[in-house]
Amino acid sequence: MSEETLEQKVIAAINQIRPSLQNDGGDIEFIKMENNTVYVKLVGACAGCPMSQMTLKNGVQRYLQHVIGPEIIVENATQMAM
Repeated sequence: MSEETLEQKVIAAINQIRPSLQNDGGDIEFIKMENNTVYVKLVGACAGCPMSQMTLKNGVQRYLQHVIGPEIIVENATQMAM
């Protein structure tokens, strides 16, 4: 059995927290990963929520750092130039 890549671990962890966001009428989409920075997009109710940046940093990033490693950084892909 091959070892999971870092990106696969990140996607699996994001999928674990998606139900919590979906319960609040929102969702999260994995966009891409560059080095240790994970780019995600909040959608639904989360997209326009004034607390979305706090959700990303205090919720999503903290969870990914806990289950994968402290080097993981989460950024909102809608705030970057594609």
